[in-house]
Amino acid sequence: MNRTFLQPDDFHDLVADQFGADRRLVALDRLTGGTKKGVYRLRLDDQTTTIAYVWAPGENYWPPSPTVPDDPFTDASGAELFAAGHAALTAADVRVPRLLMLDRDGRHVDADIALAEDAGAVTLERLMGQDPAAAAAPLAALGDALRRMHTTIGTRYGKLAAVGNGDAPPQRRAEDVIVDRALSHLHEAAGRDDRIAHAHDRIAAHVRHLRGPIPARETYGLVHGELGPDHVLVTPDGEPVLIDIEGLTYFDVEWEHTFLHLRFGDAYPRLRPVDLDPHRLELYRFAQVLSLIEGPLRIADTDFPDRQRMLDLAEWNIAKALAVR
Repeated sequence: MNRTFLQPDDFHDLVADQFGADRRLVALDRLTGGTKKGVYRLRLDDQTTTIAYVWAPGENYWPPSPTVPDDPFTDASGAELFAAGHAALTAADVRVPRLLMLDRDGRHVDADIALAEDAGAVTLERLMGQDPAAAAAPLAALGDALRRMHTTIGTRYGKLAAVGNGDAPPQRRAEDVIVDRALSHLHEAAGRDDRIAHAHDRIAAHVRHLRGPIPARETYGLVHGELGPDHVLVTPDGEPVLIDIEGLTYFDVEWEHTFLHLRFGDAYPRLRPVDLDPHRLELYRFAQVLSLIEGPLRIADTDFPDRQRMLDLAEWNIAKALAVR
């Protein structure tokens, strides 16, 4: 598709409305890395900056795919989910960018838009790579924040808005949702990679085997859903700030920790995780592998600008999936 991104003139009325008619936008930077929404840094004439999140079809690179109906991690995008996640994290005393304005009525641009604090450009991922000593305090603070999230308990899993409104789907066991999700990702990946297709039955049997010993559970924690160090900004004061919060949901905290372990690597123990069920971890870890094959292969079929990075990520996880016996 031909994508048209917002230009400085598109923000003229928003800047005047939010900051006053005497304020002027002098530069607009569309930040890279996002796949579901546009993220723009607005630079004003008094040297201040702010961030605009824009949910518009042209900002979303993901093509549709079959989904498991009660999978709480599907369609994790949109202003409503952002607002619900922002409120829940703030209530749990977890640092997120301060919300300045939320417009779902198209008053300023033809899309849902949020204006938020600019928490800076330094990610925890960058800090861990360039200055591990400086990353120590933000890592410890992030671990504290995660424990507050993961001990914020709900009796039903699902997206926050659905749980709060009583609209969550009928509840079956969370691990069965993940099994169906993993098998769906396996099926879709097999259509894009012959090696996965040839190993399909063996991999599916491994998923079902991992499901076997998992005990039932009736309470769930608050999880981000896709929390890597690239989704944590670090302020000049060393505060970790969570971003990309639309996927926030109540679910098994093991789902979060499989992703944390994958993305934080050797630094993961410094997050001081809560007690976890090892059987649930093993199933969820392998389900993440299949997700990180299907998703990258799917987005690599689009005009996403960093296609090779997605193919490399898929290849890394294809090797893991093929290694099961």
